[in-house]
Amino acid sequence: MYQSLGIDEDIYRLGETTAAALADRFAEIDRTAEICQMKVIAAMQKNRVSTECFETSTGYGYNDLGRDTLEAVYADVFHTESALVRAQITCGTHALSLAMAANLRPGDEILSPVGKPYDTLEQVIGIVPAPGSLREFGITYRQVELLPDNSFDFDGIKAAINEHTKLIEIQRSKGYLTRPTFSVAQIGELIAFIKGIKPDVICMVDNCYGEFVETIEPSDVGADLVVGSLIKNPGGGLAPIGGYIAGKSEYVEQCAYRLTSPGLGREVGASLGVSRSFYQGLFLAPTVVASALKGAIFAANLYEPLGFPCVPNATEERHDIIQAVTLGSPERVVAFCKGIQAGSPVDSYVVPEPWAMPGYHSEVIMAAGAFYQGSSIELSADGPIEPPYAVYFQGGLTWAHAKFGILMSLQKLKDAGLLPGQA
Repeated sequence: MYQSLGIDEDIYRLGETTAAALADRFAEIDRTAEICQMKVIAAMQKNRVSTECFETSTGYGYNDLGRDTLEAVYADVFHTESALVRAQITCGTHALSLAMAANLRPGDEILSPVGKPYDTLEQVIGIVPAPGSLREFGITYRQVELLPDNSFDFDGIKAAINEHTKLIEIQRSKGYLTRPTFSVAQIGELIAFIKGIKPDVICMVDNCYGEFVETIEPSDVGADLVVGSLIKNPGGGLAPIGGYIAGKSEYVEQCAYRLTSPGLGREVGASLGVSRSFYQGLFLAPTVVASALKGAIFAANLYEPLGFPCVPNATEERHDIIQAVTLGSPERVVAFCKGIQAGSPVDSYVVPEPWAMPGYHSEVIMAAGAFYQGSSIELSADGPIEPPYAVYFQGGLTWAHAKFGILMSLQKLKDAGLLPGQA
């Protein structure tokens, strides 16, 4: 079967040997998924999820039982006071923009204690000028770089916090950087330090790509808000759109008023027939995330011995589903992405090419033969065409598909003569 799909015998055997050596790590991932699965089931049972919750609403969406119950489920899963889970939140960047705009006022300041935020947030914040940015509304921003060993610069953070600091933006995942992703424990240590300096500051965690990777979430260690996208981990590959914001009631309520309008808040917002997908996607999310994690670990253990630096490396503990592989040339990045696209169930015949995508400061190539456009819990890979020419691989609704896609990426590098040692 693998040969019929374009994988040669050498690549296949290398994959089998690599996967066999990972049995113990995969078993540990399955144990984490089981704990997270029970957490989701417990929240659904506590909130009496019923078939009536899958009915749709239109127009204003008043009295939408399924929407309101789902938000209670999310609040229990994340152990928070409240949650906003809406199809009207279009993506992770929108969810983060919403959370910041809702809880900040002119004269307030955002502080990132983990260096540069993800590219698409630069225009939201106003680091890169853009219409409607927070900067245009008199909200300022500063960041503290990580230390050379990628640890927090606690002295620098303490010096940066001032009377205007209102919101701390902590990006859990690496974005288009080759720094490590932060563990929930590290985030908890950072929040405790910050709260010790300014207890009333809002600590918001960009939780994208991190949900269900560990048995606890940043909201369990002091985060006031956790924010994410439903077409990443918590949607389980079934949510066709949407985002969530979970945390303290006062901050979540502000988000609801910003999403709709003052005076309406969370009372409006029709579910438009997506409720069943949101519930079932959340139910499946722990096992889907486990498959994606297995794929990420497999990729690192396949590519690192070939001489390609990986973050995390082949043996490190995982805190999100993203695997960064530094390939060292634009040609290799393109070949890798062509392999992921060729290994997809949808649009496998399409050839991805770099282009100037909105919100990014350099050309980006994206491979995603997904059932839902942009769903990065599905098998996907992307990266900016700039040094050090790293590609960021994530997703895989099943382990078998993640494995095949990664093998196909390696096959495309081999076919193009781009592997180390090839003439």
